[in-house]
Amino acid sequence: MAVSKPLVVVESPTKVRTIKKYLGKEFNVAATVGHIKDLPSKEMGIDVEDGFKPKYKNIPGKQKVIKTLREAAGDTSDVYLAPDPDREGEAIAWHTSELLKKKGRKFYRVLFHELTKDFIHKAMAAPEELDRSKYEAQQTRRILDRLVGYQVSPLLWRKVKGGLSAGRVQSVAVRIICERERAIQAFIPREYWSVTAHLEGDVPPPFSAKLVKKDQKKIEISNKNEVSRILEALDGKPFIVDKIQKKITKKKSPSTLYHEQTTAGSHSQTQIHRP
Repeated sequence: MAVSKPLVVVESPTKVRTIKKYLGKEFNVAATVGHIKDLPSKEMGIDVEDGFKPKYKNIPGKQKVIKTLREAAGDTSDVYLAPDPDREGEAIAWHTSELLKKKGRKFYRVLFHELTKDFIHKAMAAPEELDRSKYEAQQTRRILDRLVGYQVSPLLWRKVKGGLSAGRVQSVAVRIICERERAIQAFIPREYWSVTAHLEGDVPPPFSAKLVKKDQKKIEISNKNEVSRILEALDGKPFIVDKIQKKITKKKSPSTLYHEQTTAGSHSQTQIHRP
């Protein structure tokens, strides 16, 4: 009995014909038509007491797709998983490997970033392993969706309006906004002033110097009268550059959810005093 041909599993059925054309008759090609497994629709499906373990089930209505995948795999020893190259695609690839798991069968992850003959053959020639980190990232997001939706949405129905749903991102964002608004409302305004001298010497460029200390102690100016007394004390007095200190400092750029950069730059400090 002849062994079944290696199977290539893609996500979208519209890609099957193109990939078959480029790979020829040496491979079977089948599609999952999106996800084949998910959390149950009528219960949370998360075991909170057991490390938040998800309880996946075959998606209702996917019986025909699952049967087709199993028939296409037959007794082949090689399955190439080629769903889309993102977190959702990695989850589909992982669930497909669980569905088609069989003794002696090997699974390979191939990433088709473009459906051209050269790129498809290049990807098939250099298959990768399933990316567990990417799959678990998708799974974590799915678990958070379910936990927030099932636990916060009922609160919205009771307190706000029936039919509303709580999202894992929006719910946290609303809390941050509320906490910030409470902090703003609790803030007690306090008057403060600053004194800045705009200076220019024989050697350019001109620069500004802010008063931060008086008699080696940090100064806080709380009203206009204090400003007037300081300006009177400084009136007509020369400014002297006492010391110039140069050093390298690190400055973090605005961070995003997935990326943070650190840049280094030269920073100088100039100390100025009145004699």
